[in-house]
Amino acid sequence: MNVAPWVWILTVVGLSAIIVIDLFLINRGENKEFTTRRAAFWSVFYISLAVLFGVAVWFFAGGRYAGEYFGGFVTEKSLSVDNLFVFMVILTRFAVPRHAQHTVLMAGVVIALILRGIFIALGTAALNNFTWVFFLFGAFLLWTAIGLVRGDDEEEVKENALLRWAKRVVPTTDEYEGDRMLTRRDGRRMFTPLFIVMIAIGSTDVLFAVDSIPAIFGLTTEPYLVFTANAFALMGLVQLYFLIGGLADRLVYLSYGLAFILGFIGVKLILHALHEYGVHWAPDISIWLSLTVIGSTLAITTVASLMAGRRGEGRKDEAATGDEAAESADGRPQEATDVH
Repeated sequence: MNVAPWVWILTVVGLSAIIVIDLFLINRGENKEFTTRRAAFWSVFYISLAVLFGVAVWFFAGGRYAGEYFGGFVTEKSLSVDNLFVFMVILTRFAVPRHAQHTVLMAGVVIALILRGIFIALGTAALNNFTWVFFLFGAFLLWTAIGLVRGDDEEEVKENALLRWAKRVVPTTDEYEGDRMLTRRDGRRMFTPLFIVMIAIGSTDVLFAVDSIPAIFGLTTEPYLVFTANAFALMGLVQLYFLIGGLADRLVYLSYGLAFILGFIGVKLILHALHEYGVHWAPDISIWLSLTVIGSTLAITTVASLMAGRRGEGRKDEAATGDEAAESADGRPQEATDVH
């Protein structure tokens, strides 16, 4: 897939314009807080943009590359949902006011795009020159999948070296001042805690990129598709954060679904590497089979999670009804009696 330099430039300019509009227009107004309805509208808007871009890829480059783009986009979007739970922990830990959360998350998206762009360039260069890197990426994804099943990602978020350095060196106020990152106290310029949170969000995404970049390289090795799939997956991340806030505890099987997807892509990478080295019995899994597996896995885990949540709510309602019936028997709660 040959992408002309002017297409790259136009794409980057267009994505940058969308970020600017989101940060300075969508996030402005008397009521900057995202309601569920508002978050749903903009989430649909960004997903529609991603789909339209995929249709354009199909029209100009063909079905194969469109399939690779959609496979990469769905995978990155799925992984980003899991990452949002970690963002929730960070924002809660730093007690970020709700009206400032959009700003800090958008700044995190910008940092993530820059870091992932660097990772994609390095990954592309490595894959183009060293086929054995596919083995490395595949093994890493399998190891990550095992970690998800074991629940290694559910531990408390640890501060990385960059965040520890910033908290120690950067002069910071104790209180937030709206969505401002810089303020003045006693004639001295100081950063607000919002700046530290942005560092936490952006630097944490480096760890996420280590998982997601090898995953998408298992679906496509085209740098343009890898970058755009990542970009569109991150674009609606802020709105998705506010939309799924109430669903975070209900997607109980999401980690298992993501673990299966990462394991599947890891095996796909290893088989592809074996195929490249002339091992004829190793099949090269098609992108359409990959799309089917990814889509089916996400659908099954989502439905199973929601059904499990409903069963849990049903048990709580039955328990509450039983307690009320016990209390109404004589007008006061029943006490346990010893049975001899």
